[in-house]
Amino acid sequence: MNKEIWLAGGCFWGVEEYFSRIKGVVETSVGYANGETENPSYHDIPYTGHAETVHVIYDTEKVGLEVILEHFFRIIDPTILNRQGPDVGTQYRTGIYYSDEKDREVIERVIAKEQQKYEEPIVTEVKKLEHYYPAEEYHQDYLKKNPGGYCHIDLSVLNNS
Repeated sequence: MNKEIWLAGGCFWGVEEYFSRIKGVVETSVGYANGETENPSYHDIPYTGHAETVHVIYDTEKVGLEVILEHFFRIIDPTILNRQGPDVGTQYRTGIYYSDEKDREVIERVIAKEQQKYEEPIVTEVKKLEHYYPAEEYHQDYLKKNPGGYCHIDLSVLNNS
């Protein structure tokens, strides 16, 4: 059975590429989540409250939400507000957005476990998905189309997991 989760972890190009390589992830796309306007463009989001977000569809028979979230926490610093890597702004905040209320318990359990690794509080927002607008086509699978393109994530961490 397929389920979905939306993850904001800074620049969405690297986050999407990372999750596209995880066994059990069926599909990924990038877009803008939980902002104040409808159908924003990339140039609008510094002003609209949207987060650059990756929509992850995964096969629950191959990978569970807990493992997906463990991967997520490997590639973000959840204690930094509105910044990941060199990218700064509210659109680069970290967030976990869900549509199935049952997922909230799993999310909270994983965050409690992750919090033990940090002295500072985790500031990753956890909210029900209000809306998600797909980003422009040139952003989709960006690092597959542009293998040398910008990425703030060390994709080699997948080789060590």
